[in-house]
Amino acid sequence: MNTVILNLENVGITDDQFYSLCQVNPHWNLEINKQGELMIMPPIGGISGNREANLIADLTIWNRQKKLGIVFSSSTIFCLPNGGKRSPDVAYIKLENWQKLTLQDQEKLPPICPDFVMELGSKTDSLKPLQEKMQEYLDSGLQLGWLINPQSQQVEIYRPNQAVEILSLPATLSGENILPEFVLNLPIYN
Repeated sequence: MNTVILNLENVGITDDQFYSLCQVNPHWNLEINKQGELMIMPPIGGISGNREANLIADLTIWNRQKKLGIVFSSSTIFCLPNGGKRSPDVAYIKLENWQKLTLQDQEKLPPICPDFVMELGSKTDSLKPLQEKMQEYLDSGLQLGWLINPQSQQVEIYRPNQAVEILSLPATLSGENILPEFVLNLPIYN
């Protein structure tokens, strides 16, 4: 099954209503892009789920040592400043940015753009919507983003005010100054 896109133009859905919609439909990944389109995505398969879990684990292990921020799974939906409600496969927010939010904001759909995201393409994903999603994060304040595409064996690196950098078959990725000393090994192409 492919992603289903519903136009919500002139319908209006509040953050609380969207949160409730997500709660009563836990088997679907729901997002709203900055154009106000509701995207209904099917669950991912085993290979992609395992790859995603490994990416989260690597970032979590680093973060437990550094204690610099908060790591989030793909189940977390962020209300971006540009109006989108997005759920990256892996997200990270610097501790000082997370602590600026109220407890109520932290509990539901945090109204913040992550400082860092990873999106992992699967066999059923089209590249263009993922690239548009990465641009949406950048437009909302993202500091570093990785779009990992195992099918093409490429990684696209997104940084503010810079052209997208495309790497073919990189062995590692650096967290740069956003994730100091974090290095991701990329054995996920198989």
